[in-house]
Amino acid sequence: MRAFIFPGQGSQAVGMGKALAEASHVARELFEEVDEALGQNLARLMAEGPIDELTLTENAQPAIMANAVATLRVSGIDITKADFVAGHSLGEYSALCAARSLDLATTARLLKLRGQAMQAAVPVGEGAMAALLGASLDVAQAIAEAAAEGDVCTVANDNDPTQVVISGHRGAVERALLIAKDKGAKRAVLLPVSAPFHSPLMEPAARAMEQALAGADLADPAVQLYANVIAAPVSDADEIRRLLVEQVTGMVRWRESVAAMAEAGVSHFVEFGGKVLGPMVKRIVPDATVTSVVTMDDIDALVKEI
Repeated sequence: MRAFIFPGQGSQAVGMGKALAEASHVARELFEEVDEALGQNLARLMAEGPIDELTLTENAQPAIMANAVATLRVSGIDITKADFVAGHSLGEYSALCAARSLDLATTARLLKLRGQAMQAAVPVGEGAMAALLGASLDVAQAIAEAAAEGDVCTVANDNDPTQVVISGHRGAVERALLIAKDKGAKRAVLLPVSAPFHSPLMEPAARAMEQALAGADLADPAVQLYANVIAAPVSDADEIRRLLVEQVTGMVRWRESVAAMAEAGVSHFVEFGGKVLGPMVKRIVPDATVTSVVTMDDIDALVKEI
């Protein structure tokens, strides 16, 4: 069995999508459709930068989605070649677009709004995120609880057995950095993000997405989605809508999602548009086959394989 997976924020880079657009009219047309939906020249920003503008959450989210979906569409591989789809945080929207649950223009607009709402939820400087390396979920939860001291400090991403991300008020996250080693983490690193994603502080963004998703045309996906917040398959459009709202403040249960897919019989994970999730998958399921698809050569190799 096979799962198609889609990366989240942090996989943006200047030049993304440029070679695809030069080599394929399918990619060019997709980027043009996204530009039209957003009323901005996102394709040029992706190709030429500057990186600080591309990294802005409201730009990075639709850009990462566009690049990932373009990679799949250029391959010509039908989504039904996958048994499941999944995405890390914003990658869940890419997965739903790939699975024909959301159309491309709607996905781009939702992600633009999601980025804007997440950024606006907490004033810059008041929130933070940190990666706890060599820490299990239990250890990370203990660190977050000890560091909170009345502030918000919670697990945001359970990425793999060696990496958990915490999120919340800056003071609490900074306290977590100081106590992490004593509580069992090998290392704790503050992340270069502009807001405390996947924490209760994102509640205003969740309400904004609830409103936006209520009016969005969302169909049952062509293949089941392993949803971030429940680490289980879902195929009902209304349930997906609810889970996407919950995802804004909820934990990304990536380790559990990958383990559950493997338990369900998935042995081959194909990451479209990035090389971030593949190493995580290998740390979760060492025996899995992982294929990262970014370049035209990667696409050609995958087409021969599938």
